[in-house]
Amino acid sequence: MNATVANRPRIALIHALALSVEPINEVMARDWPDATRMNLLDDSLSADLAASGRGLDAAMHMRFQCLAQYALDCGSDAILFTCSAFGPCIEEIARLHPSVPVLKPNEAMIQGASALGRRVGLVATFAPTLESMPAEFPPDVTLECLLAEGALAALNDGNGERHDQLIAAAALKLAARGCEVIALAQFSMARAKSLVERSTGLPVLSTVDSAVAELKRRLNGFAPSP
Repeated sequence: MNATVANRPRIALIHALALSVEPINEVMARDWPDATRMNLLDDSLSADLAASGRGLDAAMHMRFQCLAQYALDCGSDAILFTCSAFGPCIEEIARLHPSVPVLKPNEAMIQGASALGRRVGLVATFAPTLESMPAEFPPDVTLECLLAEGALAALNDGNGERHDQLIAAAALKLAARGCEVIALAQFSMARAKSLVERSTGLPVLSTVDSAVAELKRRLNGFAPSP
């Protein structure tokens, strides 16, 4: 493990959506200022996944492995991926590099949401997320999923208010189905958290805060494999 762990750990943040960069860096600066951040963005990952129709095939797995290896070659002590649609690719990287903490963006949030309520409402703005992420929840959790259609396009167009309103509307539909907690599936959705809380009156978890706290905990207590 890199010698910087004792004072300024180097954390690789690997992004598949440009909109994920700002939220995670803001929380890292606030909650873990001693960490040195390394941001890697390949926004063609999400575009190619959405367009290909092939899902997470061997080529996509290889692209993630190349990104992870580059981060490690640059001296990173841990890796946090920020796009929730690529869970199996990230799990493979964790298996390939057991001496380094590798975290999926939604792991900690899923744990928290599962503990808060048995019926969880999962809102996403990127459709492939709802294909891969539900399988990561414990089998005893009742999960209701809904895509906030048009929200991601609104955010890409610079209309953050519309983005947040569409997410809140989706969350209200899930609340009407009996959901006890709302989980926001992507880092770019964290900005809508307070509006969703006010609109639904339910506990709302975002991936960003949960991920930073969990990664910090893992790295501080991490023992490399022999």
